[in-house]
Amino acid sequence: MRYDAVVIGAGHNGLTSAAYLARAGRSVLVLERAEVIGGAARSARVFPAYDARLSAYSYLLSLLPEQIVDELGLCLKLHRRRISSYTPTDNGGILIDHGDPARTAHDLGPDAQAWEDFAGLTGEVAHRLFPTMTEPLRSAKDVRSLVGEQAWTDLFARPIGETLQHRFTGDAVRGIALTDGLIGTFARAGDADLLANRCLLYHVIGRGTGDWDVPVGGIGRVTDALADAALAAGAQIRLDTEVVALETDGELARVRAADGSVVESDAVFAGVAPVVLDRLRGRSPAGAAPEGAQLKVNMLLSRLPALKDPSVTPEQAFSGTLHINEGYAALDAAYLQAARGQVPTVPPCEVYCHSLSDPSILGEELVAAGAHTLTLFGLHMPTRLFSDDPAGARQRALELTLASVDSVLAEPIEDCLLDASTLEVRSPLDVEASVGMPGGHIFHGDLQWPFAESSSDVGTWGVETADPNVYLCGAGARRGGGVSGIPGRNAVAAHLGEDAMSGG
Repeated sequence: MRYDAVVIGAGHNGLTSAAYLARAGRSVLVLERAEVIGGAARSARVFPAYDARLSAYSYLLSLLPEQIVDELGLCLKLHRRRISSYTPTDNGGILIDHGDPARTAHDLGPDAQAWEDFAGLTGEVAHRLFPTMTEPLRSAKDVRSLVGEQAWTDLFARPIGETLQHRFTGDAVRGIALTDGLIGTFARAGDADLLANRCLLYHVIGRGTGDWDVPVGGIGRVTDALADAALAAGAQIRLDTEVVALETDGELARVRAADGSVVESDAVFAGVAPVVLDRLRGRSPAGAAPEGAQLKVNMLLSRLPALKDPSVTPEQAFSGTLHINEGYAALDAAYLQAARGQVPTVPPCEVYCHSLSDPSILGEELVAAGAHTLTLFGLHMPTRLFSDDPAGARQRALELTLASVDSVLAEPIEDCLLDASTLEVRSPLDVEASVGMPGGHIFHGDLQWPFAESSSDVGTWGVETADPNVYLCGAGARRGGGVSGIPGRNAVAAHLGEDAMSGG
């Protein structure tokens, strides 16, 4: 059996590659080890007894370019959140409300102007840099010129911790800004490796604005739209087919599955982590093994809990991102504990209620009863904490995290669960077992700068491998990361050329 292209993995990036390839007239086969499409970008009935389709892993959308939506004709509806975040503090809280700038300025206090200035800086970087994400890689010098010296210094050149301490006076405000540099990344704000800088950059440039929107119907609607585009163009998707080996001489590739079948193709597009691709090629992985850094908790509530702060309603607090124990000092303390191999005693986490913005993910009975979903993302929970005792460490992390949540609530969060079964917790090891991300790393590995770091890479797409007919189209490619489709598109552009991308 032979195809023009084989795509390994039916996650959103693999489906993006498949759609572009099929629209360009190539015969395409997608091989997916699971029984469903979507990978980490899927919606699921997490609690089978209830009609609620939660975004099981990824949940908000920012990095998917409108260019990809337009080129593939994707039918998507995104809801813009009025409230960006709420952060409880010792003397009340900070509500970042785009519809009430006066309230936002009041809550930010002496940091109000600095916040506006920093948002202006990141917004301008987003406007200038994001369009380059679907172009050949530029040099660092070109990107420096593109974003300007101030932005280059503050976001690219010096540790983000230094920038935030220079710009802001308040611990809580510094923490709000820093969390963008820590999502899915085990990093310290002041470290010279600038890993937190890279993570923050990807979280503030999405769609040229930095906004994080709610995909109506759940993140699975994004994957479904991509699958529809691929299938409509003629691609084939084969589920429950695990790829175990990849052989190539640079012109003809042979993809072997666990069932013994072999598929030949001119090119292979690997929507897997780089270390997985190395294993399929029979090579020793380069660099350290990926290590995830998050605890994911999904909940279904009978009602939203009240906050200790009387100045906000539950609807205000939970419709944006609720930052819990994520002050700058608290984030650093949690990092240091985790680096020593201890589950943080006061885990920093953030919580968000999808159903406030998009009740369509709930059945009519749940909506009528006032039920809501809750998604919690815990920071500084690296894989190493769970390796020796996966179940015991997961339970301890959950208990401490729920206590952290309760510290800002007027009632225990567990009292608001629909029932005892409507709470799901996943450590990085659970993520690895479920969707095949090594170490549970949601980005397949440390994020890279979105430009060429060597002269030889200028003009490439950041998806090329040592084999000329094998492309890395997943989150581990340069300019990979979250739900974006960018590496999926870039891999096809590297193979077919940019002129082939808008046809169909």
